[in-house]
Amino acid sequence: MEVDREPLHERMLDKAVRPDRVLVDEWLGAEAASRWHRLVAFIAESYPGVFPQHDWVFGGKKHGWALRFKRSSSFCTLVPEWGRALVVIVFGAKDRAKVEANLSDLGDVVRQAYLAAPTYADGRWMPVALESDDTVEDVIRLLMLKRRPRPSAGVES
Repeated sequence: MEVDREPLHERMLDKAVRPDRVLVDEWLGAEAASRWHRLVAFIAESYPGVFPQHDWVFGGKKHGWALRFKRSSSFCTLVPEWGRALVVIVFGAKDRAKVEANLSDLGDVVRQAYLAAPTYADGRWMPVALESDDTVEDVIRLLMLKRRPRPSAGVES
């Protein structure tokens, strides 16, 4: 019996079906869901009260649903894809200077993703798949460069 599965890395394109934790976990699979939740937990613990909870946005038929963390400017966006979690971070000019000063501290995957990311008028848009725990750690480092965690959050900088 064949299982009707989505193509690998397909996005959630049905505007009528707003994602929730159960759907995201099913969509991502166990490993990717674990990395997704680890990053979401880091953001919640390190930046309490800064970002609205569950700010799901629908980016249209091409991009689908994404979980956005934004205050006055974009912090990061998590995109659930079939079988993997993708994070997109936009770095403005000041952010790019900080990242570029720390590129040697990043693993190959994230460093190459940053170097390959296109730069537009509003910043450098870096998408990277959360395909390993090391990648998640590097993404956390980048987010901490982009915005310092709140002192009461208990995160070491």
